[in-house]
Amino acid sequence: MQDFQKTMVKSLVAVAWADGRVESEESEVIEAILSAYEATAEDARDLREYAKTRRTLDDLQLDALAPSDRDALLQHAVIITFIDGKQDEKEKAFLTDLATRLGFDAARRDALLEQAAARAKRLLS
Repeated sequence: MQDFQKTMVKSLVAVAWADGRVESEESEVIEAILSAYEATAEDARDLREYAKTRRTLDDLQLDALAPSDRDALLQHAVIITFIDGKQDEKEKAFLTDLATRLGFDAARRDALLEQAAARAKRLLS
């Protein structure tokens, strides 16, 4: 896996932990992303081990992500927050913080979060 892919997966692990627990549906999404990125057995094992411990935004190094990766990460993050059927306030706050740390100004952040939430609701309904 490339470094940006590992950062994406680690970021989504932190999103999964945003509400204080990782649900099986969230783990399944992370597994699907590992598969899509064609993670080696070693990388997959390391990232699964990483996911066993609660992670926060402070654990991430987001500065190496390209702008298109930042957009994709935020969209994937929103989907993970809806994967269990609801998005709680902790998850919403987490997403806002993530978007800010990714360097989105308030207007772009809000627009991306709104678009991603609408898309996630359509995909998951």
